[in-house]
Amino acid sequence: MNKVDQFAALHVAGNPLILYNIWDPGSAKAVAGAGAKAIATGSWGVACAAGYADGELLPLDFAIDNLTRIQLVTDLPVTLDMEAGYGETEAQVAQSVARAATAGAAGINLEDKDPATRKLFSVEKAAARIAAAASTGIFVNARTDVFILTPAADHDEALVDHAIERGKVYADAGARGLFAPFLRDEALIARLCEKSPLPVNILIGEGVPAHRRLAELGVARISHGHGPWAAAMDWLASEAAKIYTS
Repeated sequence: MNKVDQFAALHVAGNPLILYNIWDPGSAKAVAGAGAKAIATGSWGVACAAGYADGELLPLDFAIDNLTRIQLVTDLPVTLDMEAGYGETEAQVAQSVARAATAGAAGINLEDKDPATRKLFSVEKAAARIAAAASTGIFVNARTDVFILTPAADHDEALVDHAIERGKVYADAGARGLFAPFLRDEALIARLCEKSPLPVNILIGEGVPAHRRLAELGVARISHGHGPWAAAMDWLASEAAKIYTS
């Protein structure tokens, strides 16, 4: 079984793949050694660790080189957060994702919002970009940002149904997972898992149910996003402060 298929097989509703996101070879080695089944970068952590802000400001060359170096320390499947795909056109997205596939990535995350305007792409445009990425043979985890761009107080069944409709189009375009970050409500997560045509990925954060409960709701993949990087930096800053203020 190749690493793309190996990675895909880890997405099981009720027995979710847990991804404790990393940012460099050292963090990848630590997480792999802890028992991870796959390794996932987080765009925020990778960018900030390199001195950039999130939002495709990290050069693609750096992201691909980082991916290559991560694979030197682990044989696990590695999925790369490619934000919106590093391309204004579908052809450019295909070229960028092909670089990740050639470098050995098993999967990518692909957002459906424009990193410059922070507005959602139309469903048709997002699907075309997903199709371009999927044409490389890589596992495309289609991330819908409908919940990020909508205040939590306005999350409801209608918004979940909108995400499901996007998911159906994305599945037809070749996506193999549906990522819904910032969705926190148990009933809404359950609705998404029940009706999604794709395995559902939920992001851990404040107000999000614990791993076990997410499994019970039907989630197939759990991501920790920039949380591990932020926690590591908080620890580093705290320990340094003890030295410099003692």
